[in-house]
Amino acid sequence: MPHFNRKILFLLLLFALASSVLHGQSPRYDTLRYARTHYQQRVKNFREEPVKWGRTILLGNSLTEFADWKTLLQDTTVINRGIAGDNTFGILERLEDVISRKPSRLFVEAGINDLSQNIPVEVIAQNLFTIAARVKKESPITSVYIYSVLPTNDHVKEEYPDAFNKNHLANELNKLLRSGAKKNQFTFIDLVPLFADRQGKLREELAEPDGLHLNAAGYHAWVNQLRTQHFLH
Repeated sequence: MPHFNRKILFLLLLFALASSVLHGQSPRYDTLRYARTHYQQRVKNFREEPVKWGRTILLGNSLTEFADWKTLLQDTTVINRGIAGDNTFGILERLEDVISRKPSRLFVEAGINDLSQNIPVEVIAQNLFTIAARVKKESPITSVYIYSVLPTNDHVKEEYPDAFNKNHLANELNKLLRSGAKKNQFTFIDLVPLFADRQGKLREELAEPDGLHLNAAGYHAWVNQLRTQHFLH
């Protein structure tokens, strides 16, 4: 009887190992989202808001959520659809909320959490292309803008180690976004020259101590760049 139990245990271990390997070959990137509870609560809140057409919507992750866009843009009608920890899969899941509001302008900021989860740059780019395509198809009046993924600096290793040493991947992703902008009907906004230092890392004077998020000076620089390039009017 003990010998029989060992054989069963061995077979179960083999099955678990095979399942693990198979799962590794087909990763469910959309299940790896950070801050799931926060995501669900934010989505719930969004759905409860009245639908108003023709506004400017800011769509993205924590870099979008943490900004006071109404003050920065001097526009009390703008809609913040940022969710800390979100990735491009999460944005695709909640895109209908955005499309239903038929925004005049949609600014999309995403990618760093995908890179932190080791999602291939080609997959991230395709998700962003799909976001732009869906919006343009279902809301033709909307002008779509997609930002470059910002670099991080070395301080990110302490608080957000998954995002450390990903700047080269961000650069690859940004190249794909730039080259695919016209075909996918969006305007690519490259903020990297504004936020990167000589080493290609996030400028510390524009960043929070965590090496990932922006401080007040960073957000003001961001908006000033948009005004200089006439993306705001």
